[in-house]
Amino acid sequence: MAEAVTFKATEGLSVPGIRHGFFLRTGGVSEGIYASLNCGRGSRDRREAVDENRARVAMVLGVSPASLIGPYQIHSPKAVIAHEPWGPGDAPQADAVVTATPGLAVSVLTADCAPVLLADAQAGVVAAAHAGWKGAKAGVLEAAIEAMESLGAKASRISAAIGPAISRRAYEVGPEFRAAFTEGAPENDKYFSDAFGGRPHFNLPAYVVDRLVTAGVKTAEDIGVCTLENESILFSYRRTCLRSQPDYGRQISAIVVG
Repeated sequence: MAEAVTFKATEGLSVPGIRHGFFLRTGGVSEGIYASLNCGRGSRDRREAVDENRARVAMVLGVSPASLIGPYQIHSPKAVIAHEPWGPGDAPQADAVVTATPGLAVSVLTADCAPVLLADAQAGVVAAAHAGWKGAKAGVLEAAIEAMESLGAKASRISAAIGPAISRRAYEVGPEFRAAFTEGAPENDKYFSDAFGGRPHFNLPAYVVDRLVTAGVKTAEDIGVCTLENESILFSYRRTCLRSQPDYGRQISAIVVG
């Protein structure tokens, strides 16, 4: 059996008592456009394949498949606290999950948005956040940090890592996006570049890092891997749209205490 493969953060999260991974699309059983480690229950992939893929992720993390949980993502600023596993049909609508429960792996799914894993190893509190531009702008990262602090974490001790996400070079947007993003916040224009052609390009990872730093975290690391540009190892929603494909896979990012 092929093992699910992950990227690991090189700082902050690589500490005793914390296990984490930004999992790639390789090492699973899904086929076709979902090949091979598609962990998205919201995709039209075979349910049996997704369940097996998630079980492989759980095995790498050292938890039971039932203890690998994530939210029903809605591009919101909402964070929830998990004390115990929930079933696939009971996932709350949110875009960040926080826990201090040993052996409970919290996760998010992405396919261009930024997956963010956070940990205060001293307090034994971790979180996973799904940060697309909409959720990041609305405050999902700050909500995750606030929820962590309610469990005993401190922002000044939190290490955060941003996993594979669409890069500025690949993230072409329209002028209306730029206008909406900078309205009332002209300083946000620094996240846009006109160096890649006629339309602006948005730097989502840099924006996420800056939101984390402004929130006072100890470290914020971007592993710097683009989803669109690395087809062999990562799913990308934008790639699917460019090719007019009917659906797409989702990679999972997860973190656990203990």
